[in-house]
Amino acid sequence: MPRRARDHQPARPTWRCGTCGIAWPCSPAKLRLLASYRLDRQALLAYLAELQAEAAAHLTALNPDTPPLPATLTDRFTAWASPR
Repeated sequence: MPRRARDHQPARPTWRCGTCGIAWPCSPAKLRLLASYRLDRQALLAYLAELQAEAAAHLTALNPDTPPLPATLTDRFTAWASPR
């Protein structure tokens, strides 16, 4: 049975997609989020910023010697969702 887009959820604390295993948000998750928030991009960006902060804390706890760079997390979590 094929997986549905909503199955592409983050696996905490690694922040990899629980379905496809790549860094979350993966492409199917991005498409689902864009569709869900199509009428309110600002709400999407606020939600993604909250998740980015949570991911930063988790990823730093997992790798305290090499925490993720803020710019890298911004690219990963919010830059793609900003209106062009």
